[in-house]
Amino acid sequence: MKPYIICHMMASIDGRIDCDMTERIGGDEYYDALEQLQCDSTLAGRVTMQMHYALPEPFVPQDRTSAGAPSFHKAIEGASGYTVAIDSKGSLRWPGNRVDGLPLLVITSEQASKEYLETLRGQRISWITVGKERIHLAQAVDILNTQFGVKRLAIVGGGHINGAFLEAGLLDEVSIVVGAGIDGRAGMTAVFDGIADKAYPTTILRLEHVGRIGENSVWLRYSFPK
Repeated sequence: MKPYIICHMMASIDGRIDCDMTERIGGDEYYDALEQLQCDSTLAGRVTMQMHYALPEPFVPQDRTSAGAPSFHKAIEGASGYTVAIDSKGSLRWPGNRVDGLPLLVITSEQASKEYLETLRGQRISWITVGKERIHLAQAVDILNTQFGVKRLAIVGGGHINGAFLEAGLLDEVSIVVGAGIDGRAGMTAVFDGIADKAYPTTILRLEHVGRIGENSVWLRYSFPK
């Protein structure tokens, strides 16, 4: 089984998600909406976690022997939720074992070094290691549900992680707070980005909710037709 998974983002009206930009056009509305989604855990990609939470210098193992097999480690029993970081090769270093008040959980591929996983263990940070060349997202979220008790998971950044979850068919809902602003800069990441297949089909959604949130923002919620 997997958790109920919601992609929750703040975007400009042209669909861009640069953090500095979105904070200027309505950051509070984003967090108000996230609270109403009642997700026990959140998940973000390596770039987002590096920008906001991880230490600046990467982890460099002395012994590069890879994990080489699926595994998981639950550092804290009885946690009511987690802040989940996607870090495929195990390069992020952490100042502690909690982020935004929740225990940290790191998902890596089997290319991550055994030394990195042992470092996480020493910091009392949970991990899931699954996937040979890249993280196997479907297996990872199954472990999140069955072994760590995650029931509702919010994907909170960035565009390539959102694209990966979309491509893997793992999303149940899309929640977008559209702020009253335009980005317009070339090359800025969109809400969903990074799918390499140029023939990838358009994903059709069903509108479940539309409403005003804050002074100038609109909150849209979409489900995926079954």
